[in-house]
Order: sequence, then structure tokens, then C-alpha cells
Amino acid sequence: MVYWENSSYYDNMTEHVYAKNKKAFFDYEIIEAYEAGIKLKGYEVKSVKKGLADLHGSFAIIRGGEAYLTNMSIPPYQKANIPESYDEQRPKQLLLHKKQIQELEERLKQGGLTLIPLKLYNKKGLIKVELGIARGKRKYDKRETIKKREDERKIRRSLKR
Repeated sequence: MVYWENSSYYDNMTEHVYAKNKKAFFDYEIIEAYEAGIKLKGYEVKSVKKGLADLHGSFAIIRGGEAYLTNMSIPPYQKANIPESYDEQRPKQLLLHKKQIQELEERLKQGGLTLIPLKLYNKKGLIKVELGIARGKRKYDKRETIKKREDERKIRRSLKR
């Protein structure tokens, strides 16, 4: 029996989130989300699974018909067992179909849009990245977000009493 044909095998696997870009939802208005695979080396996978990855300040670019995730920091899993040339912020290739890359490239050319990672998670044993096409928020938009959040907290507090 082959595991990938047995759907109950994957039903038992839960989606585990390794890293979230919480600041992205505050700084950007997310228009659309995409799922992409990410090309990592073995010691980087161990580090991500340990929860050491940091998405803060990272973004995706499309260059030469390929998508790359830049400024994502993956510190070493074990400092003694990594190569000397290890760069924790090296650009990581994103695994997308050519049609998806072309579609993203067209959307980003419209102007004022950027491609940012929202979360890094496990799906069926593979590490995936959720990318969001985003538009930057202005100061007054951020103030509105803070006000809505505070109003919701007040409502929840009053309902608890």
C-alpha cells in the first residue's frame, strides 16, 4: 500500500505553523493569498521545524521567471554542524508553477503592490509558505485597525461580565 493514496494517513497529520508574520496584517492590506513550496537545505529544515525561522521584514521577488523569498532569517540548528559559508538570510527559491509566477508578476506590475510571506507551515510533511499580495497601509488605516481591535476587546470584556 502506498501512503499518499491512503487519505486517512494525511487526515491524521495536522497543519503545524512554524512561523507567522503578525506584523504583515498590521502594516499591509492583504488582497489575495497564495501557497508555495520553499526550497531549503537539510539543516535549514531542521531549524524551521524547531521554530527558529523569522519572517519579519521578508518579502518575495520575481527575477528571471523564478520567485525568491528574501530577508527571511533561518538561524543555524546546531552551530557546530553547519558549513562555513552558511548565510542565514540567503534568498530561498519558492516553488510555484510558471502560470502562477506569471500571474503574480502581472499583478505586481500594477504598482503599489508587494508580495510578502504570511506564514510558514507544514502540509502533508512538506514545508509551505503562504504568500500574500499586499498593499501598504497608511497611518490613518493603521489607526483605524487599532481602534477596531480596542472596540472588540471592550465588547468581549463587557460580555464576560
